[in-house]
Amino acid sequence: MSERSGRRRWWALGALAVGVLVVAVAAALVWEGVLWPNRLAADGYDVRGVDVSAYQGKIDWPVLAAQDLDFAFIKATEGSSHVDERFAASWAGAQETDLLVGAYHFLSFESPGAGQAAHLIEQVPATPGTLPPVVDVEYYGDFAADPPSVTELRGILDPMLDALEEHYGAPPIIYTTQEVREVYLGAEYDRYPLWIRSVALTPEVPRRVWEFWQYSDRDVLDGYAGEETHIDMNVFDGSLEDLRALAL
Repeated sequence: MSERSGRRRWWALGALAVGVLVVAVAAALVWEGVLWPNRLAADGYDVRGVDVSAYQGKIDWPVLAAQDLDFAFIKATEGSSHVDERFAASWAGAQETDLLVGAYHFLSFESPGAGQAAHLIEQVPATPGTLPPVVDVEYYGDFAADPPSVTELRGILDPMLDALEEHYGAPPIIYTTQEVREVYLGAEYDRYPLWIRSVALTPEVPRRVWEFWQYSDRDVLDGYAGEETHIDMNVFDGSLEDLRALAL
């Protein structure tokens, strides 16, 4: 090998090493929430909020709310029997702030929708001024590899949506991923407010089709002390007055 060839090889190896280091550092910064691909696009929206569950632990709601937030969704229930252990405290605490507050239910593919609706209704009061309840529809566990059919999922989801709308007097919000929306939710579901999860890129679903966009699950804010150090961040496609108009 000539001296010139040797230098070229070392330059190539050095450039490769630098490239690997840059990628590793960028990945670490994304993981820690320092960098986030969607943050620049999300900065174009004025109305911002979080969604929380027991994983964030005890929340100091005045501290959390003071960080340029306008709304918060709190996990209430899952399936036909599970209640989030922090729901009652978070529901009460959040309403002592200026935040617009709503509750969400994680849909189970393993129990009837009417029973799941009754479970949510039992836990979440129809308080005027709060946001409509959310039904979180996404794959979980073994269903990621072996999902239910369209008929099976709609057979659970539809009775739940109907019961919630009758009880709360407003169409529930549907939270879902782009994949689940494409597979299961046709145009007849467009009358429900849509909360779309897209944490890697901006949503493929056009604006004015979705109302809420979860753009990050790696942010870090002050005011909570649970086992999960990160918190989900969202924006609303509209003004604060538009968001208030959605409330019960």
